Amino acid sequence: MKITFQSKGTLYLSLFCVLGGFVVMTMSKTSMSQIFMLNGDAQFDNWMWYVSLLTYVFGHSSIEHLLGNMSLLLILGPIIELKFGTQRFVWMSIITAIVTGVLHTLLWDNHLLGFSGLVFMYIVLSTLLNIRNREIPFTFILVVVLYFGMEILSSLKETQISHFAHLFGGAMGAFWGFYRK
Repeated sequence: MKITFQSKGTLYLSLFCVLGGFVVMTMSKTSMSQIFMLNGDAQFDNWMWYVSLLTYVFGHSSIEHLLGNMSLLLILGPIIELKFGTQRFVWMSIITAIVTGVLHTLLWDNHLLGFSGLVFMYIVLSTLLNIRNREIPFTFILVVVLYFGMEILSSLKETQISHFAHLFGGAMGAFWGFYRK
């Protein structure tokens, strides 16, 4: 037996998350760590804001945050990447990250970092991979009720978590799942 490196998009996203997480966790408050955080206010005149619209997903605030997201990325990413192809999988992730980041900065003034919004996209999208015409899988309904319900309830508490990013990531997963035809 030999080791193969399938799902290159998933592996590269994982590598970038580890690197971004390392930078944020070890160099907090430096200009380098700011690359992996999206500032809470839309700074349309600052080129670094545009860079961080994509790179914020690679920063993580703690090892637990990183490992939780990486576990789900490594479980769900290859399945989705196999179904959609590497290029489309990566583009869906990029578009979701950018749109989530822009909407977050227009609606809230706190920082955003982490891959959780994309993980929620993958969770919802994975329930729609074998969808047939005019059918909605019951697993999709359960995931929406459980995850969206949990996020809505959690959003009532004061936390540093962007529940909007989670909810919007899940909504984008539903969009990509129904749109893919």
